[in-house]
Amino acid sequence: MTLGQQITVLRKKKKLSQGEMGKLVETSGDIIGRYERDEVKPSIEVVIRMADALQVSLDFLVGKTDLELDSATLNRMREVEKLPEQEKQQVLLVLDALIRDFKARRTYAG
Repeated sequence: MTLGQQITVLRKKKKLSQGEMGKLVETSGDIIGRYERDEVKPSIEVVIRMADALQVSLDFLVGKTDLELDSATLNRMREVEKLPEQEKQQVLLVLDALIRDFKARRTYAG
């Protein structure tokens, strides 16, 4: 998927018009349309503002990862990262247990 296609999909997912998106990234809706049609490439500063406006990571927006993390999840991970090592490990153990339990329930339900 091109950057323009990714912008289009995410913008529509957020139910934003091109004009609304333009205001969020300090440009015009017409320019957003040109980005979406891959007629022009935005500057890195504009791409960063678009990622922020769409609440996705920069890597996801530009196609470096298929892992879509919203801003709230990223902020949670930042908070976990700031914890002392022992507390961080406890949080990760709980998270691992919850994921394991979810997968087990899904497997046995199917």
